[in-house]
Amino acid sequence: MKNKKVLLGMSGGVDSSVAALLLQEQGYEVIGCTLELFAGSSCCNTETYLDAKNVCNQIGIPHFIYDCKKEFERYVIDNFIEVYASCKTPNPCIECNKYMKFGLMWEKAQELGCDFMATGHYAKTEFSTEYQKWVLKKSNNEKKDQSYVLWSMPKELVEHMLFPLADFESKEEIRQMARKRNLKVANKPDSEDICFVPDGNYKKFLESHSEMKPQEGNIVNANGEVLGQHKGLYYYTIGQRKGLGIAHQTPLFVLGFNREKNEVIVGEEQELYTKEALVEEFNLLLVDEILEPMEVDVKTRYSTKAARAKIVQEKNYIRVIFEEPQRAITPGQSAVFYQGDVVLGGGKFTQNSQKGNIL
Repeated sequence: MKNKKVLLGMSGGVDSSVAALLLQEQGYEVIGCTLELFAGSSCCNTETYLDAKNVCNQIGIPHFIYDCKKEFERYVIDNFIEVYASCKTPNPCIECNKYMKFGLMWEKAQELGCDFMATGHYAKTEFSTEYQKWVLKKSNNEKKDQSYVLWSMPKELVEHMLFPLADFESKEEIRQMARKRNLKVANKPDSEDICFVPDGNYKKFLESHSEMKPQEGNIVNANGEVLGQHKGLYYYTIGQRKGLGIAHQTPLFVLGFNREKNEVIVGEEQELYTKEALVEEFNLLLVDEILEPMEVDVKTRYSTKAARAKIVQEKNYIRVIFEEPQRAITPGQSAVFYQGDVVLGGGKFTQNSQKGNIL
């Protein structure tokens, strides 16, 4: 029988603080844990460490800080730079969850004798009688649901993960609970940006942490006609309209890149839509492999609604065939597959399978 000892990831924010309270109320022996990832980031600074430690002291649980800066640089920062250098658009939260939380933090949990690990994510795990296994599901709070960023979780970890905030309908409910217990973080604002780029200027970050420097080149249409000049390929992303500096009779959008010629390819909005895409580096939680075509809902970005599609596994790729054309499928971003509210799995978009985004 499993013990009720749980390692909780704490960022110093209200979500993870209330998660600690809820786990305590449910009878778990809670240990607070803060990962030191990137000095000076929005989630790794003296204030966040103190906030987490003070909450733990207030509710009477131990708190540990683990220095994971080298690992974070290797798995998250280096990937962030590499993906942009490859003319793709990264999602560093996916890498952080995969390597830091589901990797290093789970190792710490096992070292401390914990059978469970918890975070303040808005998601849910439960045993499914339909699938006869533990599954990862959407939270009740559809607007705040974060199951999209959890697809990289190892399937054997699902039954060991706890998400205490799964059943909350609103953030205000969570803040009210924190106020009721006099937690100082009750009104602390949410952190929305990439934690290691708190000012939002990812271009400056890339240039100061890598060899990447602006290299001007041509902006062209699909026929190769030169329409303008760009500042550097990593200044642009698929679907971007603003900042092109081109006078044209119809609005133009970034469709893709030609790395060899250092060109940004643009076109009209209808050219952004596609019915097929390929997904690589996938992780399947519900099945071991996709043996025959499956009907699923696919989220192409965190903030978009899921789209109906058929998925087919082809060796190292999953082909996604949408019922309706989807706008601005972006290499490097995640595709997450759902069966109802259950996460089937996910992966990363590679080149568009009808017309390559990256040539």
